[in-house]
Amino acid sequence: MSEQNISIYALGGLGEIGKNMYAIQYKNEIIVVDAGLKFPEADMLGIDYIIPNVTHLIDNLDKVKGIFLTHGHEDHIGALPYVLKQLKVPVYGAALTLGLVRSKLEEHGLLQETDLHLIHDESQINFDHVSVSFFRTIHSIPDSFGIVVTTPEGVIVQTGDFKFDFTPAGKHANLSRMAQIGKRGVLALLSDSTNSEKEGFTPSERTIGDSIIELFSRCTGRILFATFASNVHRLQQVVEAAKLYDRKIAVIGRSMVKVFQIGQELGYIRIPDGMLIDIKQCNTYSADKVVIICTGSQGEPSAALTRIASGSHRFVEIHHGDVVIFSASPIPGNTLHVNKSIDLLSRAGAEVIYGSILDIHASGHGCQEDLKLMLNLMKPKFFIPIHGEYRMLVQHGKLAQEVGIAAERIWLLNIGNVLHVSETHARLGGDITTGSVLIDGKSVSNIGSAEIEQRNLLSNSGLIIIVATIDKHSYQLLSGPSIVSRGFVYIRESGTLMNQAESHTRRVITKLIEEEVISTDDWKTKISQQLSVFFKQQIGRAPMIVPVIMEIETLQASTS
Repeated sequence: MSEQNISIYALGGLGEIGKNMYAIQYKNEIIVVDAGLKFPEADMLGIDYIIPNVTHLIDNLDKVKGIFLTHGHEDHIGALPYVLKQLKVPVYGAALTLGLVRSKLEEHGLLQETDLHLIHDESQINFDHVSVSFFRTIHSIPDSFGIVVTTPEGVIVQTGDFKFDFTPAGKHANLSRMAQIGKRGVLALLSDSTNSEKEGFTPSERTIGDSIIELFSRCTGRILFATFASNVHRLQQVVEAAKLYDRKIAVIGRSMVKVFQIGQELGYIRIPDGMLIDIKQCNTYSADKVVIICTGSQGEPSAALTRIASGSHRFVEIHHGDVVIFSASPIPGNTLHVNKSIDLLSRAGAEVIYGSILDIHASGHGCQEDLKLMLNLMKPKFFIPIHGEYRMLVQHGKLAQEVGIAAERIWLLNIGNVLHVSETHARLGGDITTGSVLIDGKSVSNIGSAEIEQRNLLSNSGLIIIVATIDKHSYQLLSGPSIVSRGFVYIRESGTLMNQAESHTRRVITKLIEEEVISTDDWKTKISQQLSVFFKQQIGRAPMIVPVIMEIETLQASTS
């Protein structure tokens, strides 16, 4: 990194949705913005989350001044528990954001050892060379902030996720502060690109509140309302609609219950006394007096609504006359899961209402006119589109040109690229170490592409285990080979094939003995290769093959 320039780079969030993590470095001070996760692709079997590789930050730990959080969504805070196990640095965030973070850290046993700092609109954190301040934005979760990093070379602004909503469900964005920042001069702007392909302004959350009230007015049965747990404004709108129509509220889904608790503690969710009931009490009220708020708007396999749809929830089952409302758009990759839930709910007798039927969801991300407004407010010398797949970054760059930013001042970066900026110029430097880390369970996993490939092979083609016992000294075959099949063929119906496979393996072992091959690893490799060819020739496909060679010392060998 150049000592005279500001260095800007991403550890995640470029060319992808999620896994947001960005760094701004000046001299010996690194400001990290967000530490998010993303969800695995369909072929990443057994993987729970994907987080950024923070090797570069670990190698420069003495320079990292802290992780500054823009807001409390998983794609911005979800990696924190895993990152903080490797990177013991302070964390800065607004009230709701830190409330959600505390809950996560407590689950991982990290709460007591993490240095958390509460920030607000007027906060300014000063270090030796840089200072960090904030401006309030509008997003689909309260307490969302843009971050301003001020250095002697100039000001760097990272917007976080935002839209411009002039009739918001919560607090207003601090437009005057944004204008002041722009008037003073912004050297480089990093801005959210998620909705850069969508024309116009993003609809106001107020219109969604009106739609929810309209829906409640015509529902005569029980209502099940599914949305993102973190969409606190939407949850309050449901509370207001339920209050208007004298309905009790029950909350299910671990993350939903957690957000309700934190939201009530901080005053973002306001529920009249006696309105919130336990899910077990729902059947004591008539159907037209109950609203169940639940997780599962994305068809997640373990979410509450998904279990209700499949008939596996302990306390809730679908009745004829129930109305299920999906108040969220499917995240790319989740559409099939959502459609499956809708079908199951419909089969069970529920009326299902989702986005294509009524406008019951507004994005928290700005569309093209929102993005242009941010660019006009900030007036940056250099522009770096962030948070989006590559085509979204490209489109955001085009919008920047429309508002007067020259093409040569727009930088489309990849994860790991380092952009050096100063008052007079910007240039690319060498890349840093980056990548993705796969999370399997609660720990950072060493699972790599080879293991994922093996899991996919198991999923697609099944498993064959070959067991043979040989003499430890003479390497003569004592028993076997015998074959166990799992997910490849049904052995009872494939006896001839399995007998042929055993005979073929016996011939391979005989040849290995004749050639005096004594390495069991070589045996396993040869058996796998030859048996894979055999199955390909016989039925056109091959499973994962696991040879098990057991060496024993026979009585004859031991007495001699």
